[in-house]
Amino acid sequence: MPVMDTRSRIIINDTTLRDGEQSAGVAFSLEEKLAIARELDALGVPEMEVGIPAMGEEERESIRAVAALGLKAHLMVWSRLASADIHACAGLGATLIDISAPVSDQHLRHKLGRDRPWLLAEITRRIAQARDAGFEVCLGGEDASRADLDFLRCVLETAERAGARRFRFADTLGILDPFAVFERIAALRAASDLEIEMHAHDDLGMATANTLAAAKAGATHLNTTVNGLGERAGNAPLEEVVMGLERIYGMRTGIDLKGFPGVSHRVAHASGRPVPWQKSIVGEGAFTHEAGIHIDGLIKHPNNYQGFDPALVGRSHRFVLGKHSGTHAVQAVMANLGIELTESAARRLVTHLRAFVARAKRSPNEAELLVLAEMTCAPGSHPAERNSV
Repeated sequence: MPVMDTRSRIIINDTTLRDGEQSAGVAFSLEEKLAIARELDALGVPEMEVGIPAMGEEERESIRAVAALGLKAHLMVWSRLASADIHACAGLGATLIDISAPVSDQHLRHKLGRDRPWLLAEITRRIAQARDAGFEVCLGGEDASRADLDFLRCVLETAERAGARRFRFADTLGILDPFAVFERIAALRAASDLEIEMHAHDDLGMATANTLAAAKAGATHLNTTVNGLGERAGNAPLEEVVMGLERIYGMRTGIDLKGFPGVSHRVAHASGRPVPWQKSIVGEGAFTHEAGIHIDGLIKHPNNYQGFDPALVGRSHRFVLGKHSGTHAVQAVMANLGIELTESAARRLVTHLRAFVARAKRSPNEAELLVLAEMTCAPGSHPAERNSV
């Protein structure tokens, strides 16, 4: 049973169309953006970050087009801490704006050439400008993971006083671990009434774990991308975060992932970034079983080797035969192909299978399995005698 959290709902803000598209070499067409937005909305994603208006008129037109779809999701646009950027965001149909403010001394000194007092004053001015333009404001703390915690408290206090509703804690370089994330989000939660949004990058492979830790510590909103697309090593994957929240912590998101394989495939194709075979939840191997002990256990009862029902994410278990397959697995797979094998015949087929995999470095497909089964039934057949398969 999942551990129940006192909060019943947490809000996913998916940034596939903004930070996802910032992956090196990725550029979605307008048609692809619209299709991705529709599919995310159909899953029940409540917020989407849909672009960077300051990039130019083409980007602004794409944001207008997404807004014109009339989606249920609230739309957010992204801006630097600059008057012209915020001005470019107005009139596009988005109701939320993330104003990104470098909050670490590293970025303030060595990127902007500014100091802390300047930042606090500029935050006040730019939030006021965005509010005057009709936006609900999220102040994005760029490089928050390297910022001084006491200064971050001042940043949140300043933002709240200026009229922001949310602070985005960005682990911009993906350098934190879940324990550090929990401590920092909990400290900010205790110091402020602002909504707190976690934005995690996967440079050390901990984006999902860090995002879940933030939720456990009191974050109200979480950034995700489909398939974990994003700059460098990517962002926290939507599918992993939603399943982790619901299955581990009992936190509801309102997102139904049964239709997720479709949007996963679409994003993979549109981005030119194939989903790795072993990728959790969406990879081809995620619910593929070869080991005999696993297949035998699944046949006896799915929960023997099932952490969650793959139907929850629009998938199903798949059995393949290979080096580690046992006789029961062979019999089950061949029965699905319309061939009933005795236990002794299945044992002979296991021998042929192992020889095939050793040569081909992969599991046989259905046609090849049928040929192997025919070899198994041939009198005196031995794998060494039939090397052409």
